[in-house]
Amino acid sequence: MRGLRAAALLLAALALAGCTSPPTADAPDPAPASPSLASTPSETVPPEPGPKPKVGECHALTFAQAVAVVGRTEPIACGRKHTAQTYFVGRLDLETKAGFSRRVDSQAAQRQMRRACTTRLPRHLGVPPRELRLSMAQAVWFTPSPKRAEAGADWFRCDVVAVAAPRQLLALPRRTKGWGDAPAVAMCATAAPGTKAFERVSCGARHTWRASSTVDLPGKGRLPKQADIADRMESTCRDAARAQADDPLDFTWSQESPTEEQWEAGQRYGICWVPA
Repeated sequence: MRGLRAAALLLAALALAGCTSPPTADAPDPAPASPSLASTPSETVPPEPGPKPKVGECHALTFAQAVAVVGRTEPIACGRKHTAQTYFVGRLDLETKAGFSRRVDSQAAQRQMRRACTTRLPRHLGVPPRELRLSMAQAVWFTPSPKRAEAGADWFRCDVVAVAAPRQLLALPRRTKGWGDAPAVAMCATAAPGTKAFERVSCGARHTWRASSTVDLPGKGRLPKQADIADRMESTCRDAARAQADDPLDFTWSQESPTEEQWEAGQRYGICWVPA
């Protein structure tokens, strides 16, 4: 199903799992859990459009729910522990030029939501898009169920979430507007990228490395060769590490290229890492 493929790409973007390069030395490249969306039998969904989401609503999502794409969870009070907050609600364009109706989980609907949600997230969080690359904050989006869409529901909802650790979401503050530069949501790691113990975590957790900068990678087709990516990233990562080191003649860095899955999901940059 097309919706499942879109969810898989979103999962790749959220998980941010990637192959990494080993550290390089000098001189020596965006709950209590509520019931699972997939667990609600379709026959229990009423044939009405149902309520429309509102900007500012909070949700106690699990990681699995954050990549479900289709469905609607009930909002909770933002004073309670929550892992997602709605920052934009839009209207889906479900009619083709030929007058046919699109499914809410179609590729065209997913493209519309991805574009709307990802372009609005930096503005909501108050950080430039490039800086958001070094954050664990991500945009996720939801549509009505197919039955509610057939009944006339045409909304889509953009939520902000933050990955705390692999397959685990961070508890969010009551207000996420302007929250993008909070140290707790910055991107860090438990070990050097490229090593077995490497796990990406928010900088609010125990960590030994942090993401320092990104390097744009050319190309719109297939992922470039790893050697070409490494060559393009090396000078930028080295210079960034030198600028942040206590001793400009003795420092360490690592560089991480996107995986095939991340590249397909739209990540056209590599990440430079330095010891924390």
